[in-house]
Amino acid sequence: MTSESQKQQALQIRKIVFVEEQHVPESLELDEYDTHSETSHWLLTVNKQPIGTARFRPYQLQTIKIERVAILQEARGQGYGEALMRAMEAQARKRGFIKARLNAQIQALAFYEKLNYLPIGERFEEAGILHQTMEKDISHFVL
Repeated sequence: MTSESQKQQALQIRKIVFVEEQHVPESLELDEYDTHSETSHWLLTVNKQPIGTARFRPYQLQTIKIERVAILQEARGQGYGEALMRAMEAQARKRGFIKARLNAQIQALAFYEKLNYLPIGERFEEAGILHQTMEKDISHFVL
């Protein structure tokens, strides 16, 4: 993401999805990684309308952490989330990362499993929502 305006649009999508829909406290939804220089923010638009967002950041050696994946309700189920994930993975691969890690909300497990993410460890609660850590090898492109 290149502009402050685009970042504000992304934050607005996150507020709608996480704070308003899922009742995550705004104080938990925003964090220090939103302003970290190594965080890559993404804004997905369709016909110039913002409909989705996510971010990733370096996590461990050759591993990125994908976070705050959010698609507006009216745009869900149309493949936009998958396109956003694949674009982020491709960009991370170009930067030399070979793994992607994320903490999936339990209701989104099937979405991430379809993208070949595998569960790691035990489920845990964050912001009142059950999550599962998942990881994927992104060292090569797979459809």
